[in-house]
Amino acid sequence: MDLFEAIGTLRAMRRLKPDPVSDEELWTLLDAAVKAPSGANRQPWNFLVIRDPDTKRKLAEHYLDGWNRIYGPFRDFALADPATARTYSSAEHLAHHLAEVPVLILATVQREAIAPGSPPGASIYPAIQNLMLTARALGLGTTLTTLHREHESEVKELLGIPEGMATMALIPVGWPEGKFGPPTRLPAEQVTYWERWGDVRSR
Repeated sequence: MDLFEAIGTLRAMRRLKPDPVSDEELWTLLDAAVKAPSGANRQPWNFLVIRDPDTKRKLAEHYLDGWNRIYGPFRDFALADPATARTYSSAEHLAHHLAEVPVLILATVQREAIAPGSPPGASIYPAIQNLMLTARALGLGTTLTTLHREHESEVKELLGIPEGMATMALIPVGWPEGKFGPPTRLPAEQVTYWERWGDVRSR
């Protein structure tokens, strides 16, 4: 797939089929992830692939609790607003069906390996974007989630993750029920200034 097509149609896919994802496809995603840049090229990342049904179920319980506490109170308001209803509905679906997703990938960073002065996300989120773009090229759906961090200590204990590691994102991977298409984003002209803050330029 053309890179610009992949970028232009990469949207969060939260309704995923339970159909299996092969090891070969997962290695393709992971090989792309580790090609990403990182601070001082320290590559402080690790990726944990999770398929075990019991483990996914326990992770899903933590995820749903985080969802209910953070987003649950806004449910009626979000669903009543056409601007947020679709996104909220799909995110709520994922929160209630995370255990059914065929593969979860947990992205972590080694805190001590992060380059001085570099925020932890700077050395993992480019890798996650590589992974997600590659998934798009293969026809796989993904989305970047972080609600598991509401129970990070329990998640780390469940998965045997050692001290010194930070869990940065949980990425569901599966074959999407819906169709890929352009994501809803503000145009670059509305969020870009030239030379000084507030100075805009048309194309």
